[in-house]
Amino acid sequence: MINGTDFHRMAAAGAESLQRNAEHVNALNVFPVPDGDTGTNMNLTMTSGMKELHSKPSPSLGKAAEALSKGLLMGARGNSGVILSQLFRGFSKSLAAMDEAGPVQLAAALQNGVDMAYKAVVKPVEGTILTVAREAAKHAVQIARRTATADELMREVHAKAYEALQRTPDQLPVLKQVGVVDSGGQGLVFIYEGFAKVLSSDMPADEPVITEAAWPEDVGMSAQPAVQAARPAPTSAQSKLATGDIEFLYDMEFFIDRKLAGRTVPAFDERRFKEALAKDGDSILVIESDDVIKVHVHSRRPGDVLNLALPYGELIDIHILNMREQHRDLLEGEAHSASDDQQAAEALAAAEVLTGGVAPQSVSPDQVHELAPYGIIAVAMGEGIADILLDNNVDIVLSGGQTMNPSTEDFLKAIEVLQAEHIYLLPNNGNIILAAEQAAELSGRSVKVIPTRTVPQGLAAALAFKEDESVERNADWMKRAADSVRTGQVTQAVRDTNIDDVSIREGDFIGIREKAIVVSTADLLDTCRTLLDRMLEDGGDLITVLTGEDADNDVTKQLASWVASEHADVELEVLAGGQPLYPYLFAIE
Repeated sequence: MINGTDFHRMAAAGAESLQRNAEHVNALNVFPVPDGDTGTNMNLTMTSGMKELHSKPSPSLGKAAEALSKGLLMGARGNSGVILSQLFRGFSKSLAAMDEAGPVQLAAALQNGVDMAYKAVVKPVEGTILTVAREAAKHAVQIARRTATADELMREVHAKAYEALQRTPDQLPVLKQVGVVDSGGQGLVFIYEGFAKVLSSDMPADEPVITEAAWPEDVGMSAQPAVQAARPAPTSAQSKLATGDIEFLYDMEFFIDRKLAGRTVPAFDERRFKEALAKDGDSILVIESDDVIKVHVHSRRPGDVLNLALPYGELIDIHILNMREQHRDLLEGEAHSASDDQQAAEALAAAEVLTGGVAPQSVSPDQVHELAPYGIIAVAMGEGIADILLDNNVDIVLSGGQTMNPSTEDFLKAIEVLQAEHIYLLPNNGNIILAAEQAAELSGRSVKVIPTRTVPQGLAAALAFKEDESVERNADWMKRAADSVRTGQVTQAVRDTNIDDVSIREGDFIGIREKAIVVSTADLLDTCRTLLDRMLEDGGDLITVLTGEDADNDVTKQLASWVASEHADVELEVLAGGQPLYPYLFAIE
């Protein structure tokens, strides 16, 4: 039997195993481009889970599993991170009422995790982390009744997961073509390896807990900021707001623990609770997760808020900040020095709320407490692209892309900040869509995800938005606009390989149309021209070129001349995107 302390050690060992091998997981790309972020995403997700578990240790297995699940859910990054969080969410729900468990209960929990993960994915693909998790759980259920101990079960689970991982190239042709196993499945195998090893060894119970992530620079990737704020102003937005104009001056955050109430508590009606908070407050965020409810609100009457929450359970981790006091400190700091100004800009105030690095555009005092009918949050890399999006209906830009995916929590913080009744999310990357959808579900607000897979698609969707149209019609138009854009990308290969009948050598410039590699040459201009020729086979009236930080000015000029000569009937627009890794992004409409 294992209890919460045993599970804590298992999770720590699994996190350490994954962290130690994050670079290896990142290297398992199905495309020979520098977008290997599965290891980083899973590592950051697991680290978030461990921080939550470390802050709330429990000898109860159910409570320990719940803490890990909550941390994973809030820190989930990318498809792999979201799926990992769902695996352990189902696992924890199955064990919720148990202080300890044996092989049969653990096997059932693993299977429940698989069931929940499959439900979270709209179109499950075999040969991925889902397959590895399913085969391992299925095997665990089959052998559980004849397995004596938890450590024996986990050794079998790890072995079966490894066996399933080796078969992923036979299930997903692109893996076999490149000669790798699935990266997400490999990450899960490393976690299970940690589980099995710690149960099979005499590792002490006080083994250090992993709470520091292996960040991109530690796993062979260039570091990128986790979140990018909206366009900076010469002076902070807070300085343009009078302290007395901060109407709802108390920033409140707390949790309602329904289990600790020690009595029968009424059913929690989230809608009515929010309506009651809104009578004298704003910036309301309520997240219900099993028996814990997270509440955030700006209010004039903190006592009334706490009294409103008390009937539902015991209030814990209560934080109340006076935003007028913070604003006065900010103004005083700005009067002294530029360095103080930078620190003050990080303070929480009503006009611009910086939570985890997320900031809205500058807001005038008369708009601070009015909900706009609509708001748009987009994901992009590069200051130029961020500026373009902000100039075209987008309110907040989160920094992210192939190599650094915003987490579910990053999206939730941005949603919390944005003072809008209806919000659209533009993930602009296929690997970010699940995290965006998870955030939309958890936010408790009117949030719709437009499943944009590239920055050009996101820009087209933003341009299609109309302030005077309905929520559903806008969503439909934005999706149609995104689908009408054909996207091309140019980057450099990081290994020799052959894919899609294209021979690729390390260092070559490769042209990608949508998801397919169509050209690979040693010459950047040749690659760009060939890619555009292939993209224009289906026609087009406008080519938009987004130049990256590694773009070559001479190549850009020659490319423009070539388009004018060879495709004279097509309009060309060149914009400075500043994106890393991709010298050129193309969009054809």
